[in-house]
Amino acid sequence: MDIIDLVMFLVVGALVGWIAGIIVKGRGFGIIGNIIVGVIGAVLGGYIFGLLGITTGGFLGSIVMATIGAVILLYIIRLIKKA
Repeated sequence: MDIIDLVMFLVVGALVGWIAGIIVKGRGFGIIGNIIVGVIGAVLGGYIFGLLGITTGGFLGSIVMATIGAVILLYIIRLIKKA
């Protein structure tokens, strides 16, 4: 992974985290929070999609998968905080 790939990874993570924050709570979490939520959401989304046998292709598919994973992550965190 070169520097360009790393920068793109972080930019996509920030974008996905921001989108998930908008969906779940109406605002983002700041740049670092968005990146963390986006990266963990991408891993979670990839795992869940893999279990379901769903494959995504291309950049847009990756964004959709990561966003769904990030939204699920935020809902899980919200449930844990309520308990």
